[in-house]
Amino acid sequence: MSDLLVTPAATHRRALLLLLLTAVLWSLGGVLIKWVNWNPVAIAGTRSLIGAALIWMVFRRELRFTWTFDLIGGAVAYAGTVVLFVIANKLTTAANAILLQYTAPIYVALFSPWFLGERADRRDWLTLLVMLCGMALFFMDELSLDGYLGNGIALVSGLCFAWLTLFLRRQKNGSALPSLLLGNLLAGVIGLPFMFQSMPDLSSGVGLLLMGVVQLGLPYILYALALRHIRAVEGILIPMIEPVLNPVWVFLMMGEQPSPLALVGGAIILGAVLFRALR
Repeated sequence: MSDLLVTPAATHRRALLLLLLTAVLWSLGGVLIKWVNWNPVAIAGTRSLIGAALIWMVFRRELRFTWTFDLIGGAVAYAGTVVLFVIANKLTTAANAILLQYTAPIYVALFSPWFLGERADRRDWLTLLVMLCGMALFFMDELSLDGYLGNGIALVSGLCFAWLTLFLRRQKNGSALPSLLLGNLLAGVIGLPFMFQSMPDLSSGVGLLLMGVVQLGLPYILYALALRHIRAVEGILIPMIEPVLNPVWVFLMMGEQPSPLALVGGAIILGAVLFRALR
């Protein structure tokens, strides 16, 4: 009887750890993108095709394409998230793109009650407010009012990220992996025309392989698995540490020093995530 009482809490803790690992792997994107010298949309498409190959090779016997609304919605939201974010980075500053994409938790908190039957409580909203303030401080030195089109695309990317989370969570009783596989294939098709404008060198090819497997394919698999056991709002709040970790890798690999404001903002975000996870 005691085992039955402990199991849900233990499962929830494991899901939180999966989310933290997901954020760490996502955060490698900044340094890997700097590694690869190629068209940004081609990078997005190629890493998605590699991610699709990973999902197919590991889970091909478990994949069942039911072509439900949730499966297709998740796939479209996934493709929109990864492709639009790359385009936004091309049209506005990286800081603007990241900050605006991470408006996604607001949409999740708003839409979860009627789409999932999961209501965000006051603690969720307070955590979100603190983290957005920390995010604004973190990117304060790099934010710009220029690039209106890129800023708009980044907002749409954030909306897609929110709906991806909602659709993956709604498939909690089954498998969301077909959504991820189909979404990666869609992103790959979108990037296909840009792949033939030039070819990456060997070093960039290695970077692309790492992006597809380590930074995209594996963490999204972990994300889908975690969302089976955790509310959508929690599932999108915890990975908000990703933008904080991104410049850490760049600093360790390339020596780019974050500003004092960025350090303060990062500390606020990490503190809020840890507090929310422990609570």
